[in-house]
Amino acid sequence: MTAETGTSQATRSCCSSGADHGAPAEVRIDSVTAVYEVKGMTCGHCEGAVTEEISAIDGVTEVKAVAATGRVTVSSRAPLAEDAVRAAVDEAGYEYAGKA
Repeated sequence: MTAETGTSQATRSCCSSGADHGAPAEVRIDSVTAVYEVKGMTCGHCEGAVTEEISAIDGVTEVKAVAATGRVTVSSRAPLAEDAVRAAVDEAGYEYAGKA
């Protein structure tokens, strides 16, 4: 509770003192997006296998694998080590061809 308004900091309205009218309701973490080329994906099952393994890398927030193009778009909290991506693709049973 704040002494001035008698309201909790967590439930402070935009009209209470100290409000930041431009701030979002939640703190948003910026992400890094990278696109990788993966050889051997031919179907949705392949996309799922690659997505599952890359998603397990610490810091990964989103993965979109597309068999038709052989590209995998990965969003993460920080840049990923290329060795980690290569190992995940290898574990899924496909060939890592590098960054697109």
